[in-house]
Amino acid sequence: MNLDLKGKHALVCGGSQGIGHAAAIELATLGADVTLLARSPDALEKALTALPRTHAAQRHATIAADMNEHTGLREKVDAAANAHAVHILVNNTGGPPGGPAHTAALDDFRIAFNQHLMAAQIVLQAVLPGMRESGYGRVINVISTSVKEPIRNLGVSNTIRGAVASWAKTLAGELGPFGITVNNVLPGYTKTQRLEQILADRANATGKDEETVASAMIASVPAGRFADAAEIGAVIAFLASPAAGYVNGINVPVDGGRMQSL
Repeated sequence: MNLDLKGKHALVCGGSQGIGHAAAIELATLGADVTLLARSPDALEKALTALPRTHAAQRHATIAADMNEHTGLREKVDAAANAHAVHILVNNTGGPPGGPAHTAALDDFRIAFNQHLMAAQIVLQAVLPGMRESGYGRVINVISTSVKEPIRNLGVSNTIRGAVASWAKTLAGELGPFGITVNNVLPGYTKTQRLEQILADRANATGKDEETVASAMIASVPAGRFADAAEIGAVIAFLASPAAGYVNGINVPVDGGRMQSL
């Protein structure tokens, strides 16, 4: 199986922590040069030191940018892509706050749309020329199992994640002829800051303690546990590899079997 990513450059959004950082470690382990993108320069520098280097020519870098500040985002990603063509794009951004869809303010939807779909489109357009020129491209969107089964009390997230999934499926058909695949990874309950937020929100909403809430969530997972971020990162790394060249336009749940749908 060809998992070799030497000579490939990966841009990992949200790469300073959680699933993004776990994916970056896996990509670097396979030999890719990795650029981490996140808001905090300090967090990026700390995350950068944890990336492995498997060969002498391997180079890693960071971009400090906010997904909601589109002009600066485009300028910084353009500069990085012009200096070193990007072959692998991991779109990964923190989810919107919880709450029902019917009570959400219009601004809640607008902010989430800008942060997720609009930012992903901006970054894609910046890296696409390098992918097309090299004949190799992997776009991997980290979204949510909610695109198959909406999650209660995550109304804005369910809506925006669904839009990203449809965007990705459309791109898969458009970009496939250029050697570029577009796929979505759908993490289940994963030990990240996002899960901590969900546990706290559910505990506040129900009056139960977080341990009780966590136990109920785990009881719904056949695997009987929460995922480690590295397990999601491994799936992302496979989809980025040459071995996954014929995998295009799909949603890949990594949820321990929790979802009931096919």
